[in-house]
Amino acid sequence: MPFINSRVSVSMSQGQKESLKEKLGQAISLIPGKTEDWLMIEFADNCELYFQGTGDQPAAFLEVKVFGGFSDEAANKMTAAICGLYEEELQIKKDRIYVKYEEVSKWGWNGKNF
Repeated sequence: MPFINSRVSVSMSQGQKESLKEKLGQAISLIPGKTEDWLMIEFADNCELYFQGTGDQPAAFLEVKVFGGFSDEAANKMTAAICGLYEEELQIKKDRIYVKYEEVSKWGWNGKNF
């Protein structure tokens, strides 16, 4: 049950959203036991993001929430994949991207909790 919340300071076309959705769906498998089958993604573009005191360059903030735990190695691989995708698709430099991880112990779906 992963959820990726994506906030970027640039405009995104529907094609870019579709491409990122597909590629994030593949990347989530870098976290053992997680698949696109359970992945939910939110895209928010044109956000006012200020990084290092300025808002004049593109920036991104992503949150990856996962039911259960995962290793630092998996998080490192996922961060590398996310930064590469956002640099390739949206021309946001890797050093202007933050990725936050959250391990969740309670997760509800379909009227009950896991």
